[in-house]
Amino acid sequence: MKRRHLLASASLALGMAFGGSAFAQGLDKVKACFVYVGPIGDGGWTYQHHEGALALQAEYGDKVEIQYQESVPEGADAERVLTQMALGGCNIIFATSFGYMDPVNAIAGKFPNVKFEHATGFKRDHANVSTYNARFYEGRAVQGTIAGMMTKSNKIGYIGSFPIPEVMNGINAYYLAAKKVNPEVELSVVWAFTWFDPAKEADSAKALIDQGVDVIAAHTDSTAPLAEAAKTNGAVIGFGQASDMTAYKPSPRVSSIIDNWAPYYVKRVGALLDGSYEQADIWAGIVDGEVEIGEITDAVPAEVKAAAEKVRDDIAAGTLHAFTGPIKKQDGSEWLADGVTAPDGDLLGMDFFVEGITAEVPK
Repeated sequence: MKRRHLLASASLALGMAFGGSAFAQGLDKVKACFVYVGPIGDGGWTYQHHEGALALQAEYGDKVEIQYQESVPEGADAERVLTQMALGGCNIIFATSFGYMDPVNAIAGKFPNVKFEHATGFKRDHANVSTYNARFYEGRAVQGTIAGMMTKSNKIGYIGSFPIPEVMNGINAYYLAAKKVNPEVELSVVWAFTWFDPAKEADSAKALIDQGVDVIAAHTDSTAPLAEAAKTNGAVIGFGQASDMTAYKPSPRVSSIIDNWAPYYVKRVGALLDGSYEQADIWAGIVDGEVEIGEITDAVPAEVKAAAEKVRDDIAAGTLHAFTGPIKKQDGSEWLADGVTAPDGDLLGMDFFVEGITAEVPK
């Protein structure tokens, strides 16, 4: 299993609010523990989760102790680490990769007094398991606007990790936004089949560049795609993924999607401290501050920056949804009628490309 799911449970779309009973008595001190799928120095996904952990400790000082284990493979190793953390006195454990879903739910049943929080998952088999996620596709709409307006070749690219709903809706949102501002744009997709492997990510970027792509977005965890873009002497631009990736400013990194987990971690541990903690299933986005758009640099023309910022602000205001019809599926079948926005259930289970994308979905 990988970090995100292949098919989302339909029940996830119905559970975006707190449920269950609050814990009546708060704790004087919380030991908060984190399980990471990659190294904290990956520059992306794990780095940003760890930044959230550090922010949590800074917020509460000596009321919170943090512990973490990095580069934990998904599967049996995760069960072992989760068990050790539960036995080691962790009051709450944040498991930050989709492939930890089954281990989390297996271990949670054995430790009912420990709270388990699973990032990007949908299973909550026990009252002490919560799930949390971010609407990354909203940020892809901002990036797609920049890509569509700045491409000179009319060829933009996307490095996919795995063909799961989170990645599929990101690719589709990126393409739809680009197509909206540039009807001539074409999208190429290369699948890296990894979350963090700088060599594979670099090869994927090279493959796109060889196809004539001059704007690259990536749904993988390292800075390798930007490093490859940097070798083109300004011919190719890209975006920071998960973290700001400021080392590549002002170009090729012209903006970024920043996963800001800190407010969620502060809120959840704070609820343990004050006794208001409840089981939850949260999917937050730009308006919540969980998905941030990093600085749009001066390498982006003023009119492009203004258009991208308007997309960001309209999404936050609720006046724009990244998936608003009319939209057809890749095979030409109807999906969303004119003016209709995609329900969360469709996005959480997305396994298709929209019309206009010629890439195939791997089986």
